[in-house]
Amino acid sequence: MNKIVIEDLSLQYSDGTESLRGVSLGIRQNAVTVLFGPAGGGKSTLLRCLNRLNDLTEVKASSGKILIDGENILDPKVDVIALRRKVGMVFARPVVLPLSIRENLTYGLELAGERRRVKLDEAVERSLRLAALYEEVKDRLDDPAIALSGGQQQRLCLARSLVLQPEVILLDEPTSGLDPISTGKVESALQELKQDYTIILVPHSIQQAARTADFAAFFLQGELIEFGEGKSLFTTPKEKRTEDYITGRFG
Repeated sequence: MNKIVIEDLSLQYSDGTESLRGVSLGIRQNAVTVLFGPAGGGKSTLLRCLNRLNDLTEVKASSGKILIDGENILDPKVDVIALRRKVGMVFARPVVLPLSIRENLTYGLELAGERRRVKLDEAVERSLRLAALYEEVKDRLDDPAIALSGGQQQRLCLARSLVLQPEVILLDEPTSGLDPISTGKVESALQELKQDYTIILVPHSIQQAARTADFAAFFLQGELIEFGEGKSLFTTPKEKRTEDYITGRFG
């Protein structure tokens, strides 16, 4: 079952850079869907469309629909704050708040009106466990988040997204600056999380795309070239351009 349906989505920025051209795609619920391809292909643009972060950029023109649970989120009447709680985002570079580990997680909940300490503590533990970080930080929740390693900070950012209990998680090259061990922990967490969440990942390498993808979409210069199940797309792609990119002939 598709959680998200993208219909004929096109977008162009004011300066003419990275755009989308007539993209139509179904994103399966409770799966990891990987968007991959060379830089400038439109992958990050598509991610930012899915929680309306493109509202904050200079967009020259856009058209098409993005349906989440049947609702077109590009409709001007959509509550964007509620949408961003439903569709969380983790960026390539972890940006922790200048607060404690605990406060990084409770900040958003308190902003949303939650004041009960028991509920806040439960949410902190749950989100840290989901992000595979709890055992590493449970005894120092009041330490500054900035003291964590890069890999731990990235998992804290994942936990911060999860604490608001979204339905969809967007990840834009979340392991690009991490060592192999930290990368493995993030990838393992995603495989667990897909049981309860819909995950869309822009990976930092073809190898990561192949390891993590239940479904994969190959983008080139703003166009969706090929979409399919991860295993078959990375072993027997139907499009020559997909095959050329996967095998390193360009990119």
